[in-house]
Amino acid sequence: MAVSERGPRERMVFSAAQLIRRDGVASTGMREVAVHAGAPRGSLQHYFPGGKEQLVNEAVGWAGRYAGNRVDRFLAALPEPTPGGLFAEMVRQWTDEYAADGFAGGCPVAAATVDCAKSTDSTREAAAAAFATWTGPVARALTDMGVPHERSAPLATLMISTLEGAILMARAERDVRPLTTVARELGPLLDAAAGRERTRRT
Repeated sequence: MAVSERGPRERMVFSAAQLIRRDGVASTGMREVAVHAGAPRGSLQHYFPGGKEQLVNEAVGWAGRYAGNRVDRFLAALPEPTPGGLFAEMVRQWTDEYAADGFAGGCPVAAATVDCAKSTDSTREAAAAAFATWTGPVARALTDMGVPHERSAPLATLMISTLEGAILMARAERDVRPLTTVARELGPLLDAAAGRERTRRT
């Protein structure tokens, strides 16, 4: 959905997520969010009486739902859905972005966790909930593809934590190498968990 098609409150949550993933929480101000969203600054207090903390927490929640909702889209892009193929699509979202737009952006949930996990309990809790919102659909998809139920949630955690680490390294190196490496190396392990062997795509 384009920014212009969102309501003012939704635009501000979306804009906060985009600025946090680029600049972090500390460097994302309410004024910058209003400008990015094309919203009157006074509307921030109306929609977010809890101030910046509320806005950050809602942006983190939005990011978790966005990531979770994309799982079905990734699976639909595969001729034959496999665990390794799903992970490759999760990685490709980032390699495509970095090829098109450079390495400025990361994951807003990770950024909020780094900035606020110690100082702001509500944001730490929002980040934990966002990761759970993302992990759940990945785990269910793995189960649907033949991974034993007891392994699906641990492997979903492995996929997401590996992806987050590779995103961080790719931004530091200004190179997609960490992302393509983890897709290549983790794919066979994931496919083996579902009893599938396949040739990895690079």
